[in-house]
Amino acid sequence: HVQLVESGGGSVQAGGSLSLSCAASGTGDGSELKCRAWFRQAPGQEREGVAAASSGGITDYADSVKGRFTISRDNDKNMVYLQMSSLRPEDTAMYYCAAVLGGCWSGGWPRIARYHYWGRGTQVTVS
Repeated sequence: HVQLVESGGGSVQAGGSLSLSCAASGTGDGSELKCRAWFRQAPGQEREGVAAASSGGITDYADSVKGRFTISRDNDKNMVYLQMSSLRPEDTAMYYCAAVLGGCWSGGWPRIARYHYWGRGTQVTVS
């Protein structure tokens, strides 16, 4: 049974930086989770894809975070990270880690229904 646990959220002033982590357990090999992604959901808004990383290290980002956020993964440690910089108030949201056994790119990585596993989220507040 795969479990995802996020950490690293918090409060920061606009222009600041935060780093999120997501640990996966219940899988023997981190590369089994072919696609690992970050989503976010602000109050009253739909959950949206932020970034995704394939097991081979290919990444993609939502236009709103390109150039500011960096996703990375360490398959040996079953970890995925999201380094966020130049944060804006509109980045305020609950951030969720997600994973799917299939690849990222066929079917579109931001499609929520594709993901088998979700963390419980970590709050990021930018003021």
